[in-house]
Amino acid sequence: MQDSDLDDLFATARREPAAVVSVGLMARVMADAEAHQPRAAKPLAAAPRGGFWRGALSAIGGAGALAGLSTATLAGVWIGFAQPSAVIAVTEAFGVEGSLIETVDVLPTFDDFLTEG
Repeated sequence: MQDSDLDDLFATARREPAAVVSVGLMARVMADAEAHQPRAAKPLAAAPRGGFWRGALSAIGGAGALAGLSTATLAGVWIGFAQPSAVIAVTEAFGVEGSLIETVDVLPTFDDFLTEG
């Protein structure tokens, strides 16, 4: 296709009159367009306010999260109280045998790096 071919097409389009759309067709198109226009959303009714406990439960993630936290808490209390033999074996691996230790510092802090010598 050459540039002159395109000019010929435009000239032909200018010579022929534009098609006139009937009034009935335009009315149907406008009615269809009006039906598809977005409408304002109806305001939602205010949600009923829950109490303090309902808000706290939803803040931690619901009943499933509460069950998980409760289970972890009870497991921690039981492990701390019962002192299973595996925990005693770990404390003996740190070189403290036969004595009661409350904390073992396995991660150095900034103060440990400040000591000289």
